[in-house]
Amino acid sequence: MIYPVIVLVLLILILTSAIKVVYEYERGVIFRLGRFSGVKGPGLRLIIPIVDKLMKISLRTVAMDVAPQDVITKDNVSVKVNAVIYFRVVSPEKSIIEVENYLYATSQLAQTSLRSVLGQSELDELLAHRESINQHLQEILDRQTDPWGVKVSNVEIKHVDLPVEMQRAMARQAEAERERRSKVIHAEGEFQAAQKLTDAAEIIASQPGALQLRYLQTLTEIAAENSSTVIFPFPVDLVKPFLSKFNQN
Repeated sequence: MIYPVIVLVLLILILTSAIKVVYEYERGVIFRLGRFSGVKGPGLRLIIPIVDKLMKISLRTVAMDVAPQDVITKDNVSVKVNAVIYFRVVSPEKSIIEVENYLYATSQLAQTSLRSVLGQSELDELLAHRESINQHLQEILDRQTDPWGVKVSNVEIKHVDLPVEMQRAMARQAEAERERRSKVIHAEGEFQAAQKLTDAAEIIASQPGALQLRYLQTLTEIAAENSSTVIFPFPVDLVKPFLSKFNQN
């Protein structure tokens, strides 16, 4: 009675090891007696126990944080930068055959590439042209991981940690820039005001009646005030016609 039970248990173990389930987001890489046999899609898969070995590889996009790296920029500024990379496996067999651990290898490659690329850039370029640096990093990583069957779709620099003294220097620079813009705007306003006054003076000089109208308008504005006594110059031009007639008589 013991032997049939043993045989039944062995059969169950063999069937369990022979039946594999591959999910939709996975691919099964089969090795037969150590040699690559093929890639199986999702579903129920049967393999030969002991002879075959099935390794599952996920095809989903992986978001991996790149550890903060100490970088010295081209203009000799020490900064600490971290990033995130997005990649996925496009060739399951290469991700197993060509590299021992594609996740670890991609992470290490991202760290070294980050230090190399940022070390060739100046601090102002790193802060102002981050998109172009991200694109350059993505192209480098994608080209180097292609033999592993890995596709790097995006690289994003998350944070640039500047030294305290550099932050203070940049704050002073930004303050000086704002002050310069304020002075320029003020000077432009003074120039435009002077230009308008010059135009008004030319018009008044060419039209004597305009001066009298302006004078009368000023009197109207003064009369609207709550002052009891108003002293103002009286233009002689207004009484010249009367004086000339008086002298003739």
